[in-house]
Amino acid sequence: MKISAFNGSPKADRGNTHVMVSALLEGAAQAGAATENVLLAGKKIGHCIGCFTCWTKTPGKCVLKDDMESLLKSYMASDIVIMASPLYIDHVTGIMKDFMDRSIPLVCPQFEMGDAGQTRHAARYGKYPAIVWVSNCGFPEKDQFAVLRLACERRIRNNKAEIIAQIYRGQGPLLTSESPELKPVLSDYKDLLRRAGKEIATKRKIPDDLQAELDKPLMPEDEYSKSVNESW
Repeated sequence: MKISAFNGSPKADRGNTHVMVSALLEGAAQAGAATENVLLAGKKIGHCIGCFTCWTKTPGKCVLKDDMESLLKSYMASDIVIMASPLYIDHVTGIMKDFMDRSIPLVCPQFEMGDAGQTRHAARYGKYPAIVWVSNCGFPEKDQFAVLRLACERRIRNNKAEIIAQIYRGQGPLLTSESPELKPVLSDYKDLLRRAGKEIATKRKIPDDLQAELDKPLMPEDEYSKSVNESW
């Protein structure tokens, strides 16, 4: 079992997203999984130029020479992939969007009818890794991820992958807080993430009771919003 995480935060290992991903991978490793934590901010990933060379002249291979070729190999060699990005204007970061755009060599240009009765691209490979989506944002409410959740689910349908878990964390800045009062709260939350990593590695899902715990706010939403306003 190999689980690879692709973290699209520009802050790399200094960000809130890294806190979440690290704890998940730690739990997965404790369950026996081989893990890889890829920080996309440290990779050279150019913008997709829409030339379709990866569908015509060199099927499955992009014309751009950068780190994407090796990244896609790591992606396809994984049993489970964690796609992680902080929420930027209701969606993923630009780094993650480039990574997603550049993944089109993984599918074929031909159309086929998907399970939901909507057209999608045909698969290039017989098997794709299952997906776990992870995100956090500065807003307090979980509903802030509605657009991202839909975009992620629609992106996955093109390569017949399965979304096995989604973890969205409002109040994201608290994850890197050095407040003594928050230390036990953050410790407990990281423990939940480690448990989730173990469940993902062994059962390919997060139990409902654990998901409910992961979804709980780290502090009362009105109290959090007040503290954010005061910090500015």
